[in-house]
Amino acid sequence: MSKFWATMLSTFFYVGKFPFAPGTLASYVATLLYLFLPKNFIIFFAIVIVITIIGIYSGAAMEKILKKKDPGCVVIDEVAGMLIALWGLPMNFPIVITAFFLFRAFDMFKIYPANKLEERGGGLGIMMDDIVAGIYTNLVMRLAIWLLGSCAVFKGLC
Repeated sequence: MSKFWATMLSTFFYVGKFPFAPGTLASYVATLLYLFLPKNFIIFFAIVIVITIIGIYSGAAMEKILKKKDPGCVVIDEVAGMLIALWGLPMNFPIVITAFFLFRAFDMFKIYPANKLEERGGGLGIMMDDIVAGIYTNLVMRLAIWLLGSCAVFKGLC
C-alpha cells in the first residue's frame, strides 16, 4: 500500500492528523457518519467489515512507514469501534452522548480482552481493541436502556 493511501485511510481522511485528541475527534466524526449510514443490519455490518479490513491493512502499513507501534494518527480503529458502539441504539442526544463517552472510556482503559488483542500489534492489534470497546459500549448501553427503561434514558431522569 502506498504511503499516500495508507495515510489517507488510516487517519480517516486526515482526521488523525488533528493536533490534539485525534481519537476523540475520530469518534465524533464516526458518530456524525453513523447518522447518515443505512440502518439495515446487513448493509451496516458490511460497511463496518470493510472499514475494519481497510483499517487492518492501512494501520499495518502506517506502523511500517512510521516505524512505530499503533501510531496515534491511526484513527480508523476509533471509527469502526464507534460505529459498533452506536449500532441499533435509539438516536437521541442522551443515548448518543453517553455511548460516545462510554466508548472513549472503554477505548482508554482497554478492559480484557482488548488489552491482550492490542498487544498483538500490527493492523489487527490496532483494530481489535477498539472493536472490543465498541462491543462493550453497545452491550452496556443496551443493558442500561433495558434496566432504566424509557423514562430514565429517553426523557431524562423523571
